[in-house]
Order: sequence, then structure tokens, then C-alpha cells
Amino acid sequence: MMREMKISLTFQKQAYAVFFALILSLVRGVSYSNEIGIALEAPMAILAFTFCADTYTQEIVSRRSEIWRLCPGKKPIYFIYRRIVIQGIFLLSVAAASYGLFFLFQDPITYGIRQDGLESEICQFFVYLAAVAVTIGFWGILSNLISCLFRNMWVGIGGCMVPWLITNSIFGDRIFGAWNLFSYSFRNLEDSSDFSWIYGKAVCICIGIAALAALPEIIRRRG
Repeated sequence: MMREMKISLTFQKQAYAVFFALILSLVRGVSYSNEIGIALEAPMAILAFTFCADTYTQEIVSRRSEIWRLCPGKKPIYFIYRRIVIQGIFLLSVAAASYGLFFLFQDPITYGIRQDGLESEICQFFVYLAAVAVTIGFWGILSNLISCLFRNMWVGIGGCMVPWLITNSIFGDRIFGAWNLFSYSFRNLEDSSDFSWIYGKAVCICIGIAALAALPEIIRRRG
């Protein structure tokens, strides 16, 4: 496990992820605390697919993939799955810290605990954390899959950028509605009891599971 952490979480990757979160919390303005999730979800998706694109392609570039072929059974794919989990946990930690940085630097207007259905700040944070965890997992897995398919991390990043631009837009919201990949960002802020945005996250989970299932065969064929 420690070896996988050293490979997948290099100092450079950790540094630019932390720097990314710090700069975002300084330059992306919010007025209310329930806007923090909107400010963070789409940028965290970009960080995820750039961060995870080389999960396996670094083995191709360094030619370690040839050695991997000598490993018995499904052992190589388990290494990849572990790297994806390690990177996902790290990015989720960055996302959680970023949420706190918005309060530190911008002091947005907060909602207190009420009986009229508004979320408490703690509940709102955990809802954000669940939504962004799905977002990070989906875009990280997708970029890794595309990178493995084309044996190039830049193709993986570019391939993710296209659906990101489409779905993270007013056009995407109108077309896909609650089924949009960024449904959490386009949710109705005035109605905290509306959880129809979960449909979009369910789409992310289903596609992510399918991508993970297809990954072993793609790695086997593409090496």
C-alpha cells in the first residue's frame, strides 16, 4: 500500500492540488454558505481528471507495464484499483479542506439550524461531501479509462474536458435536467428539501461502475 501511495501521490501532485484549493477559495467569490458546493464541484472535477489521468499511463511511459504482464492473475488491476482509491481519498480530503477555506477567507452568510426544513451547516457540509465524492470518483475513473484506452494521459484529460464543458453549462442543465452530471451544482438552492439532483449522481455512479468493470479488459488489450 505504501508503494502505491508513493507512486500515485507524488509531491508534485499533492502540491498542485493543495495550491489549486487555496487559490480557488481566494478568487471564487461566494455570498452564502450554500453556494460553496457550487463553487467547488466543477473545479474539483477538473482537478480529479487531471490528477488521475496518469494512474496507469505512467507505467506505460516508464515501460513498467511490460513487467506487470509477468504478474500472476488479476494482481495488476488490483494495484490500479488501489491507486484510484488512494487518489480519491486524497482529493476528497482536499475538497473538504477547500470547503473550510471558503469560511476562513470569505466568511459567507450561514444558515442556522431551523425547523422549517433548511439544512444546518453540518448537514449541508456532509451533503456536499457526498456529492463531491461521487464527482471526484466519476471524473477520476473516466480520465483513467480514456487514458488507458489511448495510452496517453493528455487524451484522457482532453476526452474528459469535452463532456465537462457540455454538462457544466446552462445548455447541459436544460438538456439533462436532474440527470445532469453536475446536477448538484444546478440544484434549487431555495428548496433545500429537493434532492432530485441525486439522479445525476446516480448516473455518475452507474457510469463509473461500468468503467471500472471495463478497465481490466482495456488494460489487457492495450497493455
